[in-house]
Amino acid sequence: MKPALLPKAAQPATRSVSDRRYRELMSASLDLVDQGLTVFDAQLRLVTCNRSFLELLDFPTAMGQPGTPFEAFIRHNALRGEYGDGDPETQVAERVAAARNFLTHDTRRRRPNGKLLSIRGFPLPHRGFITIYSDITEIEQQRSQITQHQSELESAIDRRTAQLRETNSELTLAVEANRQITAALRHSEGRLRRITDNIPAHIAYFDKTWTYRYANRPYAEWFGWTAENMPGLAIRRAIGEEVFACVESYVRQALAGTTVSYEYTTTGRDGTAVNAHSILVPDFGEDGTVEGCFVHSVDITEQRRTQHLLAQAQKMEAIGQLTGGLAHDFNNMLTIIMGNLGGIRDARPLDPLNHEFIEPALEAAGRGAELVKRLLAFSRQQPLAPRPIEVNGLIAGMTRLIRRSLPDNITLINSSRKAELFAMVDSSQLDNALLNLALNARDAMPNGGELRIETTLENLDASSAADLELTPGEYVQIGVSDNGTGMDSGTMARVFEPFFTTKKFGMGNGLGLAMVYGFVKQSGGGIRIRSRQAVGTSIALVLPCAHGGKHAFDDVETMPVDLNGRLVLLVDDDPEVRKIVRMQLSSLGCSVLEAEGGAEAADMLENVPAISLLLTDVVMPGDMDGRALARFARRFRPEVPVILMSGYIDRVAADTRDPTIPLLAKPFDHEALLAVLGQASAATERIVGNP
Repeated sequence: MKPALLPKAAQPATRSVSDRRYRELMSASLDLVDQGLTVFDAQLRLVTCNRSFLELLDFPTAMGQPGTPFEAFIRHNALRGEYGDGDPETQVAERVAAARNFLTHDTRRRRPNGKLLSIRGFPLPHRGFITIYSDITEIEQQRSQITQHQSELESAIDRRTAQLRETNSELTLAVEANRQITAALRHSEGRLRRITDNIPAHIAYFDKTWTYRYANRPYAEWFGWTAENMPGLAIRRAIGEEVFACVESYVRQALAGTTVSYEYTTTGRDGTAVNAHSILVPDFGEDGTVEGCFVHSVDITEQRRTQHLLAQAQKMEAIGQLTGGLAHDFNNMLTIIMGNLGGIRDARPLDPLNHEFIEPALEAAGRGAELVKRLLAFSRQQPLAPRPIEVNGLIAGMTRLIRRSLPDNITLINSSRKAELFAMVDSSQLDNALLNLALNARDAMPNGGELRIETTLENLDASSAADLELTPGEYVQIGVSDNGTGMDSGTMARVFEPFFTTKKFGMGNGLGLAMVYGFVKQSGGGIRIRSRQAVGTSIALVLPCAHGGKHAFDDVETMPVDLNGRLVLLVDDDPEVRKIVRMQLSSLGCSVLEAEGGAEAADMLENVPAISLLLTDVVMPGDMDGRALARFARRFRPEVPVILMSGYIDRVAADTRDPTIPLLAKPFDHEALLAVLGQASAATERIVGNP
């Protein structure tokens, strides 16, 4: 099998000393300086080999064809006794199994003809390997002879001289043989170039004049060149000013004799940020001076993206823990504040101080409750009520509200590529999200512009779904775009962080986009955001499809409730909260029995038959919290309606909560309490009436 040669038209008339040196450098960097060479792919099929390999191991020329299985070479050797005594099939199986591990190996083997071979194998990317075979018989013999000569030098100077001459002659022959091997490897340069170009690493070499002398295909294409035209280019021109500014100091260190490792970020050809990790290894000449540097680079963009996603997830978890603890206590306090203020207002409805003091205080407390809801939404812990929603109809209804919020110099365009698109979301949260996005777009267009809301059905492939941390499949996409001021990269990196805002003090709290992000992620969707300064911003909400359409759900059932004279068991560990809720229940005509813990309430349920409704907090100290008490009531008093109330319920609790038991979120007013009482009564009627 003849080594591959370049076409005559592509061969230079002469090879300069410099060209030979850099080809030798390339070969040395890949450790391909021995006599025989084979490359096998991940399926253990021959990719290529040289003629010296076939001659050295006495293989038929026909076996050198690409595609020959590795097993064929092993079986050929086993059958002719290359591996000594033993069952040939066992020998074949053991060696093929070892080869499938694709591990680096360095062994010696004595052939039946007496030749000693050095065999070195190296794994390649994608689970192939390259193996180099060297005949070291003469070298080993020379070592043995030199040892013998050294022991005889003391006895006979003449004989030592003759032996040294003989040794020198043999060494000369060895050098000549090595020169011939090097020449043979040069002929296979084209083949080796194809191999290095397919290695998933960026490899290059530049000399002390800051000029590239070699680059494999991935390295050259990384900077927009080809492997053929990059050699001869100055570093600054080849890599561009942006990257050169990042790496100049490292190049100086490497050319001063220091191995350096560094990372840098640049803008890819598609406009996105890309990250690379590089190592520069000095190339020392015979006199100890640095002749140039070897370059090894790896694209770590995906690794950095994964690290960023992990950091975001950890940040989300920390905020969620903080928000959960804050929400429970803060909503309890708001319940007390709003309840007392509402009590004062209701007790003295004609007092002029109500309008001056009570109403502003209640409004501020309401904003505080909304602030907690937004924090819970960002940390994905706000209880949601997802159901199939026809998004085109929802957006059409929202359009009227959005138009009233926009100045005359902003045009609103609403479009859809499908007549009906159903998404599985909480409709009220989606309303809030769209309004937040529209108001942000309005603020980004102070001089007017165009606000576009567009809905589409997107089929995400594996790559697109992975970018959004979703599973592949169909999703409903709602895009909100403007042609306003846009955002820089620093703002883009923090745009979904809570309390981060670019607006002036008092113009926003930085929770709008944070709430949108948390709502979409909690709904099982993802967000795409693209922005360019002075061009505009586009935000796309990617939401899960609702397969089943508008008939896939039933409206929440409620029923009118007569509360006059009913005895309600109120359970909460905070006496001030109990006081406020007791006042609200009394105003509805109820009698109230109070308990401060689950165990006390369970005892009352067993011993007070007159109890006709249970209203309990979720989070309480002791062994029995609100959920456990609700389960107890359902088991021993199934006719008693149960309502859970809480200032905060974590995701695990929300996921495991009985859907037939209503949840009343603190703080709440008379209307919310009355509505949830109707839901609880209706749910109990269904349970008791349908055993």
